[in-house]
Amino acid sequence: MTGPLANLKVVEFTHMVMGPAAGAILAALGAEVTRVEPKGGDPTRRLIGSGAGYFPMYNRHKSSLFLDLKSPGGVAEAKALTADADIVIENFRPGALDRLGLGYDALAAANPRLIYCSLKGFLPGPYENRTALDEVAQMMGGLAYMTGPPGQPLRAGASVIDVSGGMFGVIAVLAAVEDRHRSGKGQKVSAALFETTVYLVGQHMAQMAVTGQAAAPMPARISAWAIYDVFATKDEPVFIGVVSDKLWADFCALFGLDDLWNDLSLRTNNDRVARRDQLLPRIRALVAGYTRQEIVAKLDGTGIPFAPIARPEDLFADPHLVASGQLEKVVLPSGDATFLPRLPINFSDHDLQSGDAKLAAEPG
Repeated sequence: MTGPLANLKVVEFTHMVMGPAAGAILAALGAEVTRVEPKGGDPTRRLIGSGAGYFPMYNRHKSSLFLDLKSPGGVAEAKALTADADIVIENFRPGALDRLGLGYDALAAANPRLIYCSLKGFLPGPYENRTALDEVAQMMGGLAYMTGPPGQPLRAGASVIDVSGGMFGVIAVLAAVEDRHRSGKGQKVSAALFETTVYLVGQHMAQMAVTGQAAAPMPARISAWAIYDVFATKDEPVFIGVVSDKLWADFCALFGLDDLWNDLSLRTNNDRVARRDQLLPRIRALVAGYTRQEIVAKLDGTGIPFAPIARPEDLFADPHLVASGQLEKVVLPSGDATFLPRLPINFSDHDLQSGDAKLAAEPG
């Protein structure tokens, strides 16, 4: 790997998604990442169902070392691996690595420049010893409440808290790397699932503070815009959002809605929101007269936000992702090749889009 982090050596003591996601981001940015797995390999290698994609998605561009950390020899080898590492990432239960002699204090004593990233369910406090999962955090942190209909909490459709928590861990790591440039010393940084969720729903907390009214779950929310919804077409649905007065003028002109444009009581966004129940049936009937492709063709290039409703499997052939090289070839343990999303950022001085991805080899 080459990239902006090509000079950094990372050691992962991780499992599941949060820790591996943090390591995957650093690896995609060019860091040399070694994943420490148990002798038989990490259990996520063998998950089925909704977990079948965990390992290939979050363990590209890494190598693996298979160690028995319950044995003195395995621990000694792990310590040797971290002796010249820049970064250690771990996401096991609080105290688990400390009991093995692989906690921050022990490793930093031998390597004072070490940045030790501890990813947990909760930051220090009354909950810190609870077991947390992505779903637990979504339920406790208000995200599930905001996602489902009233009274029907629903987790988001991806491991958004595991991955976001890993991202916050990476932000902390990179800040610590910059701090080390000045101080010459490493430090311990932490991120957690619960606090990540709370940060993400902070906009709804702020809404309560500003308006005095609790935020309603998203399916029952009072939209900030009159036309901001999923609309049925003759075949597949499409999202359309008219989020400014200028776009309202463009929308009316595009679809020949002269009577709506000439209604001066609809010229401002707040006026349209107040009459949303009257406007939406008209717009739904209009959109229902087109196929999805016809609507997409009509809206494309107008500046009006729109989105065909895609399924994850549709993205393998998405024209933009394919043309931009944003999907990288990955050879799965089965020997089959597939394409998975690259890190969604670009640098002017580094090409993160070159080459194919490799997964850590299976245990021998």
